[in-house]
Amino acid sequence: MNISALRGRVAAVVMSFGLMSAPACAGEVRAAVAANFTEPMARIVELFQKESGHTVKVSLGSTGKFYSQIANGAPFDVLVAADEKTPQRLEAEGLAVDGSRFVYAMGKLALWSAQPGLVDAKGAVLGKGAYNKLAIGDPKLVPYGMAAKEAMEKMSVWSAVRGKLVTGENITQTFQFAATGNADLAFVALSQITKDGKATEGSSWIVPAHLYNPIRQSAVQLSAAKDKAATQAFLAFLKGGKAVAIIRSFGYELP
Repeated sequence: MNISALRGRVAAVVMSFGLMSAPACAGEVRAAVAANFTEPMARIVELFQKESGHTVKVSLGSTGKFYSQIANGAPFDVLVAADEKTPQRLEAEGLAVDGSRFVYAMGKLALWSAQPGLVDAKGAVLGKGAYNKLAIGDPKLVPYGMAAKEAMEKMSVWSAVRGKLVTGENITQTFQFAATGNADLAFVALSQITKDGKATEGSSWIVPAHLYNPIRQSAVQLSAAKDKAATQAFLAFLKGGKAVAIIRSFGYELP
């Protein structure tokens, strides 16, 4: 074998080895995430980034506002919504990828107060009126706010409490109203007052599921996603066992 041929073979072997040993190209996922899922998402993103090498940029807010932003061209790759209706609507309008939508968690509604003993085991405090302000998410924007309205209508207290309502533009703001004392009570996501399967301070009542329509929190890949491989990897991780364990630890159920 002549020197030129030998050099060519060595170069080919080196190039081949370099291709095999090179790390996978890291990508970026821009995720619009419903505010009720703040804490679980932080843990899921941390694990995903460590295992995949991809990065995730999370924007938190209300599902209703995210719909408007996406419809107006906001640069998101995935929507992790607090309902099923919004991802379905995005699919129907060609703004989300058909077949990519799935339910990642079943949300639970809770009535909560920072004051120990204020909320009783049946939510009867709502009808007694022994409070000044009640916070709920805006039913037009926040799925948990709509669920709160549905529950109070079925309990026949909606008309009585309307004069005491303070409305949050997302569920985090709704929680903060009660946490800071600007409202005595708040309808919040159970995940906001649950950590590692245990309830936090204050007093609370888990609203029976029959009082509101199921909160089928769904995720979907958006049609405008730039890094499709990273986005699909992230959604696959959200379905996986490690993410599911985190989701359950915050009081959610799985479909």
